[in-house]
Amino acid sequence: MDETLAHSIRSLVLTQFRQVAEEQQRTLAPLNDDLPLLDSGLDSLCFAVIVTRLEDALGVDPFSTLDGEDRLPVTLRDFIRLYEDAAG
Repeated sequence: MDETLAHSIRSLVLTQFRQVAEEQQRTLAPLNDDLPLLDSGLDSLCFAVIVTRLEDALGVDPFSTLDGEDRLPVTLRDFIRLYEDAAG
């Protein structure tokens, strides 16, 4: 994947995490690659909003192509990589 595109996707994901946390009045944990999504401070509604906005912005929904063998993202790194792979 092009490094510029990867950086852009990462930046977009992090921006959405921060923006949705603020809009939903959630306390967001410090964002780092190893942060477990369950410990992020976001709930399922927040993630639904983030996924919808990322689909609108990137034109991809990586969750629609997951099959039984694919793992759902566990960490922030996994979440970002899922979008990088789908967009690349």
